[in-house]
Amino acid sequence: MRVLVACEFSGTVRRAFAARGHDAWSCDLLPAEDRSNRHITGDARDLLDAGWDLLIVAHPPCTRLCNSGVRWLSQPPVGRSRAEMWAELDEGAALFSAFWNAPIERIAVENPVMHRHAKVRIANYAPPAQSVQPWQFGHGESKRTCLWLKSLPPLRPTEIVEGRTARVHRMPPGPDRWRERSRFFPGIAAAMADQWGGPAVTRGASANQARERRETA
Repeated sequence: MRVLVACEFSGTVRRAFAARGHDAWSCDLLPAEDRSNRHITGDARDLLDAGWDLLIVAHPPCTRLCNSGVRWLSQPPVGRSRAEMWAELDEGAALFSAFWNAPIERIAVENPVMHRHAKVRIANYAPPAQSVQPWQFGHGESKRTCLWLKSLPPLRPTEIVEGRTARVHRMPPGPDRWRERSRFFPGIAAAMADQWGGPAVTRGASANQARERRETA
């Protein structure tokens, strides 16, 4: 299966799919942290028509879309204007729309909970299919992540563990804070590769296509 992991520089999700035999590539504006030759440095939107079977958007820029940051739209941080905040919101919504409406059969987009101003700016917006936590996949941490899914089943927890540490949210300010906050959890990446990259998903997609042909016949 040809897999594009958009907005990922760490290679975590790419490596999970590649380890299971898939033709997996990552793409980000930043170069690959692991220096892989299976990474494309650039805008992932330029690659959406390249015949992928599965698109996973691992961590799109979400600062202006997420509910936790909606206050900045009315009260911008020092040195920023309201016009800049709303322009960045429009840019973030356009990016999400491009991925969500990509010409790819199976799509998964990861993002925090969105506020209402973001939702109305996204073409063909639909609510997230589920939210997951790292502690459901072997990591003793708490960080709610929403998943918007097309032609994919919700992820099943693989290893529920103790611990609800909000490590990501409590990171101190610093030049690398954004980088560490954007890292994907390997346990969730492994679950994606196992549950979305196997024959069960392919059979499910084929069954849906057959049903659609019968209904339109």
